Amino acid sequence: MPGHTEADFEHAIEHGLITRDRYQKRAPADFDVSSALFSEDVIAFIRDSQPARWGQLEAMLKDRTSAMVLDSLAKELASKGALGVLRHGFKCYGKELRLAWFQPNSGMNPESAARYATNRLTITRQVAFPSQVLKRPDGSPRTCIVDVVLSLNGLPVVTVELKNPLTGQRAADACKQYQIDRDGRDLLFRFKERALVHFAVDPDEAWMTTELKGAETLFLPFNRGHGFGAGNPPVAGNWKTHYLWDEVLRADSLLDILQRFMHLDVSERTIDTPTGKRTVRREAMIFPRYHQLDAVRKLVGHARAHGPGRNYLVQHSAGSGKSNSIAWLAHRLASLHDGNDAKVFDSVIVITDRRVLDQQLQNTIYQFEHKTGVVEKIDENTQQLAKALAGGTPIIITTLQKFPFISQAIRTLEKKGEGLALDTAGKRFAVIVDEAHSSQSGETVAALKGILNKDGIADAIAAQLGEEEDDALSEEARAAILKEVMSRARQPNLSFFAFTATPKFKTKAVFDEPGPSGAAPFHEYTMRQAIEEGFILDVLQNYTTYKRFFGLVKQAEGDREVPKKAAAKALGQFLELHPVNVEQVVQVVIEHFRLKVMHELGGRAKAMVVTASRLSAVKYKQAFDRYIKDKGYSGIRALVAFSGTVEDPDIPGSSFTEVSMNNGLPERELPERFAGEEYRILIVAEKYQTGFDQPLLQTMYVVKKLAGVQAVQTLSRLNRTAVGKTRTFVLDFRNEEEDIFKAFKPYYETTPVGENADPQKLNELHHKLLQAAIFTPQDVTDFAAVWFKAIRDPSGQDHKQMNAVLDRCVARFKERDEEAQEAFRGVLTAYRNLYGFLSQILPYFDEELERLYAFVRNLGPKLPPPGGGVRFTLDDEVALKFFRLQQVSEGAIDLQTGEIDPLKGPTDVGTSRQMDTEVALSTLVGQLNERFGTDFTEADQLFFDQVRATAENNEQVIEAAKANNEANFAAYFSRVLDDLFIQRMEGNDEIFSRVMSDKQFRSAAQEHLAREVFERIRGYGHRE
Repeated sequence: MPGHTEADFEHAIEHGLITRDRYQKRAPADFDVSSALFSEDVIAFIRDSQPARWGQLEAMLKDRTSAMVLDSLAKELASKGALGVLRHGFKCYGKELRLAWFQPNSGMNPESAARYATNRLTITRQVAFPSQVLKRPDGSPRTCIVDVVLSLNGLPVVTVELKNPLTGQRAADACKQYQIDRDGRDLLFRFKERALVHFAVDPDEAWMTTELKGAETLFLPFNRGHGFGAGNPPVAGNWKTHYLWDEVLRADSLLDILQRFMHLDVSERTIDTPTGKRTVRREAMIFPRYHQLDAVRKLVGHARAHGPGRNYLVQHSAGSGKSNSIAWLAHRLASLHDGNDAKVFDSVIVITDRRVLDQQLQNTIYQFEHKTGVVEKIDENTQQLAKALAGGTPIIITTLQKFPFISQAIRTLEKKGEGLALDTAGKRFAVIVDEAHSSQSGETVAALKGILNKDGIADAIAAQLGEEEDDALSEEARAAILKEVMSRARQPNLSFFAFTATPKFKTKAVFDEPGPSGAAPFHEYTMRQAIEEGFILDVLQNYTTYKRFFGLVKQAEGDREVPKKAAAKALGQFLELHPVNVEQVVQVVIEHFRLKVMHELGGRAKAMVVTASRLSAVKYKQAFDRYIKDKGYSGIRALVAFSGTVEDPDIPGSSFTEVSMNNGLPERELPERFAGEEYRILIVAEKYQTGFDQPLLQTMYVVKKLAGVQAVQTLSRLNRTAVGKTRTFVLDFRNEEEDIFKAFKPYYETTPVGENADPQKLNELHHKLLQAAIFTPQDVTDFAAVWFKAIRDPSGQDHKQMNAVLDRCVARFKERDEEAQEAFRGVLTAYRNLYGFLSQILPYFDEELERLYAFVRNLGPKLPPPGGGVRFTLDDEVALKFFRLQQVSEGAIDLQTGEIDPLKGPTDVGTSRQMDTEVALSTLVGQLNERFGTDFTEADQLFFDQVRATAENNEQVIEAAKANNEANFAAYFSRVLDDLFIQRMEGNDEIFSRVMSDKQFRSAAQEHLAREVFERIRGYGHRE
């Protein structure tokens, strides 16, 4: 039917590109099958845009000029690739020729603009050629017909296959057509040499690939997203995919992508082979996904129009290709000019702790520029960073932590009368922050702002000092206070571009440039869209929770009063590290890994065990190794990761480190060794839970409480895709499904925030702090007079004075009762957090509040810790009575349902602990038993009491207990326990069956009985 066929769809696209853009139409016959070029366009472009070079060649080659140029071009396309030739030209008989001219960064060179205008972009429909590879049944070549080919100066760069649902086919059918009826060995489709990207399109969806590999060809969605998910939104009076030809493939846009976005990503890894180690090189042509292209262009456009002094938040999910987005943005900002052809930023500073991003930035930008010195990684000293800043290095990669050291170095040299060459006067900087919530915080970022705008801040200080007088402080101290204030505030010469998938309340408040919704983030690519588009996996699809049912019994004499919360925490830690708990969890982990995990991903799947503490990681590694050895299992070795040295209080003099527990494996080599085939499980404590990218990680075992951003970041270690990875598993032994839902929900689609803090609260908190009479205004003034001195007394006198001020305040604090102490600590913390937050988003110039902020930041650490800093334990007063680990839920946690809680910011409420209440130890144990023990009855306890009584009166058992230590007696007791159980079998069928068939239950009972019998016989307890 007219108007409803694929041909009509194709014609409409062609018409739009020709009539509304600078494309020209070419006939299919113009395509030179032998060279896969539009040869006449190649020659015409070179001849018209480079007449001098063409004349020189023609003088040498005469009528062979065109043939020789085409021959040289074909050879260099084969060796350098189409992208390299387009960007950097090719040579023919010693003459360098360009195959494209790209848009200059500014309009200051009319000649460059004129050359750019000579580019010829063409569209050709129904390009047909006999395949050199695909054959018909009779052996003759199969004819390939491509719906649309877009070419730049005669070189095909884009192919498009179009489908129309009204004729029964969709974009998925176009993808299959590329996979089955097109072959990457044919010259037009040959990787890197001709067409660089291939689109499969229908009116609703667009997909793209950069390499045809038959059935293994991977097509990526190239859609805008709709309703926070995949797909495209409806458009009034137009196709949903109109953006592809109306926006992305327009002449200027396509040339910009070829110039500044597309690049060849090269990765190398070493693998073990039967003949030794071998390096495997992988190449991938990167074409930006739609959200990457859109984000970079919108950020650049806004910065060009508005200049520096803006804070942008880019909330892109894991799987968004953040490293590439940062590289493209850094390159664009480094060469950005405004409408008056003035450079917008003198340097771009990328703040990151990721080594992979360092190298990727340098490799990617080198492909654009083909020269060194554009990117400098700061890995030597602060002098190197200062030099790069002062010298206007286009792109600087560093860590945020280096900036406070620059400040310190400058002060030290100034004191010595020496100068540090760091002149940032009048300079403007773009700062790209990788993982905003972890990098953009505290006083380190204030140091960065102070360095990058030290002259501007100095001018503002001079103006401010003249406005009001403060006789209590010297002008030098007042200037230092104002410098602190202004270095936290927004700087007119700095723009921040922050990338994160999981912003906190503070992040959204500080990086507040509004996006399409009228509020931050400026640009968004959601977790839901990334999952639906297949760039990450949904880690909540197979989520299994376990619950521990246990009973604790008081074994100490008397019934002393204990603080309820402290005791509950101590009992929790007692249970967490108890051998019965650790061993049962380890058994579940290893057996689950053996049965459900180790054969996934072609036998390469890996798992992570997330523990609650460094000591916990040590005990799990020990139990893991014991269980593997006892069972004789092979192919399931584990590594452990934790920082520092750990001492086990149960083993006096013990000392454990990550290196020693991993048989001497250096810490820096752990990620690479874990990526190999030798190790399958990684046991961690506060390491590798963020930023660790291991696609083979398929399962996570959680034995730690998780909440909020930490839960999302930790579980998201599983979401990376890999060949053959279709699902993930989470076995959670500590968290409820509801808690995980609440953690993930704000980052699944959109991230709402609650109301901002009221600035007036600062004055109220100031008043409350003074009311407590632990410090006085004079204390604050005395401290500030020393703290804000520009040059310290080398004798240490300044340090003595500041500590003397703080010590007299600490003495008053100690005179208060515990309730008053905790109330003061809470208000102190609330002021510190609230001022640190508000001073970044509001124009504060209150010297009194700033002095107080410096004072409380230093007083807080000097206050004695709650409870005197003594860890409350009950290890010797309770024993495990029974223990059971039971699966309680299994399935998916659905984030598309339920309510979403907005992020909350700092308030005037402190974070001090609530006052603890005293309860009898037996009462607390009873409460825990009531909560966790559901199936154990008094009859069950009677059965064990009878077994214990029988053992206590058995002469052989008594003799063994008196002749051995507890560990040896426990080993003996395990051998006679079956006989003791059998003697009490009658009338106790259910519990007897359980202890004889449930190994974990028996183990817990055995441990308890052995200890109790031993202590009673040896006289440690009371015998009845």
